[in-house]
Amino acid sequence: MNSTPNMKLISVNVALQTSQVQEGTETVTTGIVKLPMQGQHRVETLGLAGDQIVHTKHHGGPDQAVYLYTLEDYAWWEQELATPLALGTFGENLTLQGCSSQALNIGDRFQIGEVLLEVTAARIPCGIFAGRMQDLNFVKRFRDAQRPGAYCRVLNPGTLEAGQAVEFLPVRDPKATLLETFLVHYDKKPEKALLERLLTAPIAIRARKDYLKQLEKR
Repeated sequence: MNSTPNMKLISVNVALQTSQVQEGTETVTTGIVKLPMQGQHRVETLGLAGDQIVHTKHHGGPDQAVYLYTLEDYAWWEQELATPLALGTFGENLTLQGCSSQALNIGDRFQIGEVLLEVTAARIPCGIFAGRMQDLNFVKRFRDAQRPGAYCRVLNPGTLEAGQAVEFLPVRDPKATLLETFLVHYDKKPEKALLERLLTAPIAIRARKDYLKQLEKR
């Protein structure tokens, strides 16, 4: 497999406590507000130690244990929003430098020291995310930007810290791009062949259940 020598872990972000954000007319409790952490941090099969995950129906679990976003995607958003953004703004656990989430495939892996991660799913924006960004239209803006970031499963737990080099290990035989799994969520009637192909990739269990359910309706 090829590696990317200039890829780097820029920030490790954790929600050590829950926060309140406005979702439409309701105030909801969330773990989306994550802050950069200093020093080494433990990564287990269910995510970063101490990180708060509130809405477990859609977040967390072994197939979506760690969420990645990249400096390249941040740079695009800072230009789009005409404002600087603090790392962790998008609720990511790890901020990487050296790629855009648009370019990833399901099954791509990241080796960070002893920690090994595998890309499983795209982030689908929700009303809580819009509340975090204080923009009622942000769900649509995030969809249109097509820079979803990547959920990952933890294949090998361990410790990591900001500043470490990241080795990118592309999947040998890609079956689905991360962007395809993002866009299919908004397709009211995706092609059967597409769903079947996506199911051959090592996708997260939530997406797998959704694709199987859609196929059953055909």
